[in-house]
Amino acid sequence: MPNHVSAEKRDRQTAKRNAVNSTNRTKLRTAIKKLRAAIATKNASSAQELLPPTISAIDKAIQKGVIHRNAAARHKSRLTSHVNTLTAK
Repeated sequence: MPNHVSAEKRDRQTAKRNAVNSTNRTKLRTAIKKLRAAIATKNASSAQELLPPTISAIDKAIQKGVIHRNAAARHKSRLTSHVNTLTAK
């Protein structure tokens, strides 16, 4: 337990920030998992519908500091290329 008022405040702030980050990270992971499931089942129409909201979720995660912009670019690129290969077949 913190012994100083400032340490107590920092503890409260950390808990609040952690809750926000966890929520944002969960939303991001859920969106990516849904899209990957659609890709795995080779459902091209479903994958095409899920791609824009997933990319939006990734972009929001960048803005909120949950994921690095280069990692986000990598995710977006790979997911988009997987969806494109599904639609090309």
